[in-house]
Amino acid sequence: MSIGETLADARRQCGLTVTQVSQRTRIRESIIRAIERGDFSSCGGDFYARGHIRSIAAAVGADPVPLIREYDAEHDPPGSISAAEVFQPATPIRIREPRRSFGLGKLLVVVILAAIAYGVYHLVADGGGSHPRASSVSAVGPAATSAPSPKAKATPTPTPSPTATRKPKKPEATIVLTADQDCWVGLTNSSGQQQYQGMIPAGQSMTWHEKHTVSLVIGNPPGIRLTVDGKNVTTATAGVVTLNVDPSSKTPVTSGGTPVTTTGTGGTATGTAGG
Repeated sequence: MSIGETLADARRQCGLTVTQVSQRTRIRESIIRAIERGDFSSCGGDFYARGHIRSIAAAVGADPVPLIREYDAEHDPPGSISAAEVFQPATPIRIREPRRSFGLGKLLVVVILAAIAYGVYHLVADGGGSHPRASSVSAVGPAATSAPSPKAKATPTPTPSPTATRKPKKPEATIVLTADQDCWVGLTNSSGQQQYQGMIPAGQSMTWHEKHTVSLVIGNPPGIRLTVDGKNVTTATAGVVTLNVDPSSKTPVTSGGTPVTTTGTGGTATGTAGG
């Protein structure tokens, strides 16, 4: 019995219609009917096909593990990701922070110290030689010398203090995704490296802190709640959606180049995320 026939038979045994399974899984009825016929072309790829199989199997009380294994055997090209790897969170990628360069404040301190040392050197060198004005005063005698006033005090020359320069803090986006229903999610950085890939079960949440642009793929948008920097992100599609998050942009969340609606502190950005 094929994957589609197994899912259709389990659905009928549960007394469910395709419409009821669609309402439970948030998967379109046309996709469910195609899967029951053994047609996975409308799923949008192997990753989403596996997610649909898992969600439908959970709705009709079937075991998804042998079904996904059968799908891998029939559809996986050589060297692709196994089903076990798809539904396990990927190992987080550690991004090395760039080394701090020699600060401008430290350079200013070095320059000031060098200038002070240069001035002290010339002062000592000039004092060691004969000074014409000092010899003429000594020739006149003690009567010509005037005693300094006891009230006169030398005013110390203030030494400029170096001004420490601070580098502006790089903007960072905080992404929080809470699953009200099972949802498969993929997070990719601007270099194309996969930072997260897996199924987030209902009732759990994931948080990412990103300083660079990332791409967030959501397989079940109606089944999740998403915030970026504390602002709610609204999507207008029940299908798979891809969002781009740029921490340094005035409109940090976009979909296909269009700003996505965000509500919360700081106002509302126009635009909605399409499918």
